[in-house]
Amino acid sequence: MPHRNAPLTETGRLRLARCVVDDNWPLRRAAERFQVSVTTAKRWADRYRQHGEAGMADRSSRPHACPRRTPTRTERRIIKVRVLRRWGPARIAGLLRLVPSTVHRVLTRYGLARLAHLDRATGRVIRRYERDRPGELVHVDIKKLGNIPDGGGHKVLGRQAGRKTRSGAGYSYVHTAVDDHSRLAYSEILTDEKKETAVAFWGRAQAFFASCGITVERVLTDNGSCYKSRLWRDALAAAGITHKRTRAYRPQTNGKVERFNRTLLDEWAYTRPYRSEQQRRDAFPDWLHTYNHHRGHTALKGQPPASRVPNLSGQYS
Repeated sequence: MPHRNAPLTETGRLRLARCVVDDNWPLRRAAERFQVSVTTAKRWADRYRQHGEAGMADRSSRPHACPRRTPTRTERRIIKVRVLRRWGPARIAGLLRLVPSTVHRVLTRYGLARLAHLDRATGRVIRRYERDRPGELVHVDIKKLGNIPDGGGHKVLGRQAGRKTRSGAGYSYVHTAVDDHSRLAYSEILTDEKKETAVAFWGRAQAFFASCGITVERVLTDNGSCYKSRLWRDALAAAGITHKRTRAYRPQTNGKVERFNRTLLDEWAYTRPYRSEQQRRDAFPDWLHTYNHHRGHTALKGQPPASRVPNLSGQYS
């Protein structure tokens, strides 16, 4: 396909060339007729003489030789270090005494994925997925958080004073269920991660999804003891829900709820210096509402999870 600013298409080039070669037009007259330079008219006429109509097609502008290209041996060394050590361009350049930009170009040329897209253990590209409809898969997980002592922790009082108030504060356990398709989240702050607590949480989470018109078909969890219990298994089986567990040491399989946990820490748990655990807990419902209804999600093209759940109440509040 010719460039949008090109004066001639392949058909126009053929007409110009035939005027010069077949009809014996002077180059200057043909150039004026087709509104191109004399040099351009001569180029297409010469190509027509040598190759006929086939010579009117576009050709690659890539040079026949690249004398300054990185030698093949060096490229192989770069790729070898990348695959074996999984280093970035700067570290590879330091090891091989190259310029980081050169290493980056080589990695890009051979389509090697960014380190963030690779599994740290195996070096394989992480396969990302998204279910087709809400409820087809729900990710469930628990995030353990240290409680904030009354009067504040080290973020309020400083490191030294914070250590004195830390003992005896205990922990909170944030139980979360995230729908794979919509990223809609249901979350509660509970006192433990026992099987009875996890099953009771799931009952409330399932009721929440049902109120949004979402029928849960499958649940994905890690290998925590509460999720391996018979009580959890029977609760899901009674509701006709299939239970899947991630492979050991593969948290990225449950990545959507893991990413939610990170967002939760950045935008709620550690976003400001709370002076008590109760103050932090009081801020949680508003933050969760904002996450579901108003906060743009990059995987949803900047739209909130509510945009994929038409029956979700409070969408515009």
